[in-house]
Amino acid sequence: MAIWGLVIETTVGIGERKHGEAYVLTHVDGTREEALVELEQRARRHTPEHPRSPKRRRLFRESDGFLLVIDGAWQSFSTRFTVAELLDDSAAPASPPTHASQPEAEPEEEAAAEPDPAEAVPPPSSTPPVERDADGVPIRPNWWGRTDLP
Repeated sequence: MAIWGLVIETTVGIGERKHGEAYVLTHVDGTREEALVELEQRARRHTPEHPRSPKRRRLFRESDGFLLVIDGAWQSFSTRFTVAELLDDSAAPASPPTHASQPEAEPEEEAAAEPDPAEAVPPPSSTPPVERDADGVPIRPNWWGRTDLP
């Protein structure tokens, strides 16, 4: 069975700070149709932060999900719900490789092969340390001095 990600792309912030962000709501293990049913239920129940006083709410079906458009007093806000097949996940637990031709190592050999974490030396950092204030916020933003910005 495939693993499907239920992804939400929504408008956050207001005014000049309004922008879109994407989140994975959950994963569904099963068929695409099962994932779409779950996604539709979530789309129908979804209540976004903005607009605070909605005037009109419209839910549209698309090929891979749903589009929710909510009109406020001054602006419209949209939320896109998409079902997408999970192909790779860098945070997924690694499954141990199975090699039938190789005998299992003895426990003493495995313990001896593992390095002691106390002896490990971190690699030298190529970036200088960032100066921060008492709250941990960088004093000099990392975008200062960049030539690739307009």
